[in-house]
Amino acid sequence: MAVKGRLRPAPAVDAAPAPSQDDIGVEARVVAGILLNAALEKRNGLDEALSQPAARALEPVDRAFARAVAMAALRRLGEIDHILNRRLKKSPPEAVRTLMRIALAQTLVLETPAFAAVSTAVKLAERDPKTRPYKNLVNAVLRGVGREGPGLTTAESNLPDWIAARWKATYGEAALAGLALAAREEPATDLSLKPGVDPAAVAAAVEGEALEGGTVRTGRRGDVASWPGFDDGDWWVQDAAAAVPGRLLDVKPGETALDMCAAPGGKTLQLAAAGASVVALDRSAPRLKRLTQNLERTGLTAEVIAVPAEDWEDARTFDAVLLDAPCTATGTFRRNPEVLRATKPAEVAKLADVQHRLLDVAAERVKPGGRMVYCTCSLEREEGETQIIAFLRRNPAFRTVAADPAALGAPPEALTPEGWLRILPSMWAEHGGLDGFFAARLERVS
Repeated sequence: MAVKGRLRPAPAVDAAPAPSQDDIGVEARVVAGILLNAALEKRNGLDEALSQPAARALEPVDRAFARAVAMAALRRLGEIDHILNRRLKKSPPEAVRTLMRIALAQTLVLETPAFAAVSTAVKLAERDPKTRPYKNLVNAVLRGVGREGPGLTTAESNLPDWIAARWKATYGEAALAGLALAAREEPATDLSLKPGVDPAAVAAAVEGEALEGGTVRTGRRGDVASWPGFDDGDWWVQDAAAAVPGRLLDVKPGETALDMCAAPGGKTLQLAAAGASVVALDRSAPRLKRLTQNLERTGLTAEVIAVPAEDWEDARTFDAVLLDAPCTATGTFRRNPEVLRATKPAEVAKLADVQHRLLDVAAERVKPGGRMVYCTCSLEREEGETQIIAFLRRNPAFRTVAADPAALGAPPEALTPEGWLRILPSMWAEHGGLDGFFAARLERVS
């Protein structure tokens, strides 16, 4: 069931003369193109490009604008390319296509005045010898879209074909339509709170709402370090779905807990806030810096160790073990639209092997009578349900403990017949959706 719609056209390009402000933000558009291409080239490419000289040279407001344009282009890339392809007799060089993608992301998604976006795109085409021969094409195509409108587009066109086919086969046509719509939208920011902090008070301070489970959601933008309650350590940024596995583990004060793949640390903070004595492992020392900083800011404590979980030689076992395993992260496409372009089919199988090994390592760390939560932010069954089915077959000492979505702040429809949780980004649409997650709680019975 393809979801069709019209990308809203900005005012016609001939509606107003180009003001002197035309030159403002030209470099930001250049950086937007760099960010877009970096995101399409490799995973984490956009974040890496943001640290490069071209992006760092921008004022913060221009750098934020460049990122917003690149993210808008990524979220609507299929629709934008469909609009362009209808007007192009043959595909132009990639640099030219990038200019037009950036311009259409501005006009059709961010509602930038079309005359300004077109004028800037033409200027950018003119200043580069490689794109200069195409400046008239850029002008004609973009003005044509502005005059006549973009025409009908489908949300599903923003999903790579192989991913759309997988999700349709796994979740059905209606669910695919919902996932495609969720991929279009920029998500809100979710906050997890320390115990004793009033969700209603935080929601009022950040102009948000308190969701089931205690998460606070806000549409506020900008530097979170400047938001009320940040310096007091009242909260940390964590998607509502990402907070569910920590609640599912249900640690009690005085218990021991192991977070096996801890960075960037939101779940470690949850376990520590619940009163557990926490060990946080991760193979990446640089990624653990953010966890350490948040522990200091919130006044929480954990033993943080930079080591791959499978290489940790300490003999300790724990009351509770959390394995948020490395995965394709396809469930995070609302916040990270580049994952849909960066992920390749072979990665699913490769990461499934890693998850298999880590599950067995995690099992060895669980005390008799203890429990383990396995989770991934992937929508692929091989990284979720299939892993637990195989694990239970080879580990008869463990059994499933059914989840209670209402107690966890999870959508009720996320509960599977087995008692696991399969959260889709299209759920909680009335609240703006949430990241995709799989989570299962297992108890060691012997």
